[in-house]
Amino acid sequence: MTAQDTVPESEVTQAFVQQARELLKNGYLPKIKRCLESLTDEQVWWRANPESNSIGNLLLHLSGNARQWIVSGLGGEVDQRERQHEFDERSTIPRAELLSALEQTLNDVDRILAGFEPERILDHRKIQGNKVTPLEAIFHVTEHFSMHTGQIILLTKLLTATDLRFYDFEAGAPVERWRSGPSGGS
Repeated sequence: MTAQDTVPESEVTQAFVQQARELLKNGYLPKIKRCLESLTDEQVWWRANPESNSIGNLLLHLSGNARQWIVSGLGGEVDQRERQHEFDERSTIPRAELLSALEQTLNDVDRILAGFEPERILDHRKIQGNKVTPLEAIFHVTEHFSMHTGQIILLTKLLTATDLRFYDFEAGAPVERWRSGPSGGS
């Protein structure tokens, strides 16, 4: 590759931020919605044992984490997170309310990321008491969402004993089906 072939850093940053936005709103969120459609409010708050988290706790945690790291950490809004409360909650908050809060958080995250200035990607911020860059914050929230989405999917499959049908393999190659209603394969 020659110097003439290199991609400007701002374009790389824009692509990175755009991919994070896409994964959060159009990858993980629709999968979480599919899970919640399959569950009752009581199942959302089921836990395998006292040390485990329920799906409800994970949803509160995802909202809190994304809001703290992106909305507050990068967007400058006041950080009002009470992290331990996300795990201590034991009341049955309806799944529709949990989903609405998560969607609002992701709308706020998307708004912050849509306006993100690429030249700020390596600036330093203090988030959760640590000195981090926006690159680290965006990567953290994206991978954190991925991990907990996987846990929500596993718990949903355990609770419902059903295939969530995220993909259709009929054509020989996987076709995404999580952005629409239940159809397709595993």
